[in-house]
Amino acid sequence: MNWEQIEGRWNQLKGAVKQRWGKLTDHDLDVIAGKKDELLGKLQEKYGITKEQAEKQLEQWSAENTNTAGPESERERKAS
Repeated sequence: MNWEQIEGRWNQLKGAVKQRWGKLTDHDLDVIAGKKDELLGKLQEKYGITKEQAEKQLEQWSAENTNTAGPESERERKAS
């Protein structure tokens, strides 16, 4: 899933983000609003990790959530 899709579906994905990174508050998620750089910064701040570590975690999360992203998932686009 690309970040344009994530940003567009942010309200639907916030629960999955909060489940993965429980230190993020509802306010943090509202401020992030699906923006990758904002999320990377918050992960670094809340978890005390490097940008590279945050990017790796974000890549993994994105890959895991691609198939459960709803109608914009790759599998469903191919089926259309």
